[in-house]
Amino acid sequence: MAHNLVLLSSGLDSAVNLLMALEEGGVGAAVTVDYGQRAARREVEKAAEMCRRYQVRHIVLEALWLGEISDGALTTKEGLPPIMEPAELDGDALTQASMKEVWVPNRNGLLANIGACLAEAMELPWVVMGLNAEEGATFPDNSPGFVKEINRLFAYSTLSGVRLRSFTMDWDKVDMMRAAIQRDLDFHLLWPCYNGETLMCGTCESCARFKRAALNLGVMDRLQELFNS
Repeated sequence: MAHNLVLLSSGLDSAVNLLMALEEGGVGAAVTVDYGQRAARREVEKAAEMCRRYQVRHIVLEALWLGEISDGALTTKEGLPPIMEPAELDGDALTQASMKEVWVPNRNGLLANIGACLAEAMELPWVVMGLNAEEGATFPDNSPGFVKEINRLFAYSTLSGVRLRSFTMDWDKVDMMRAAIQRDLDFHLLWPCYNGETLMCGTCESCARFKRAALNLGVMDRLQELFNS
């Protein structure tokens, strides 16, 4: 019997966690949530393709009301934060400003609880989320403290004692890209971009982190055709 329910956005983080969950107890299902984000269509398409590739059951759920109450750049027609280059990611003021502009109220809290509902119903002990230390330094819902407190909640809100985990909690994007390469992940299956166009924008914070990891590992040639810029 499989052990894991994976929250799959089709970004690098969640994709690597899917592959590791397949190795660590198997995957009962992967879940992609459309909450009205700009890239929802592309995320669902790529996640579905990834699940077909790895023969994982794929569940798509809607929480469009979340996008409707959010005024952040991820869920509105307002412009995203200014173009960001990989070298700018170390500027604390810039990344803090970017975080606030793309924040969606309690998004990861909602996603974790959606995962727990499904995991308990499917008799799966673990919900797996793609978290990491690099973004955890800016986004509090990527941090070990977030996982600890969510698991305290799950002890009360699930009879079966579902727990949240992330295999990449202590990793940065370079670690995750290295793990993806080691597992022969096809980068065409990923969609880390905040935008939802035909190609990834290459200039949002998420794309910048993805590109920086590729540059650091000398594999940018594998990704170049995926970006507009």
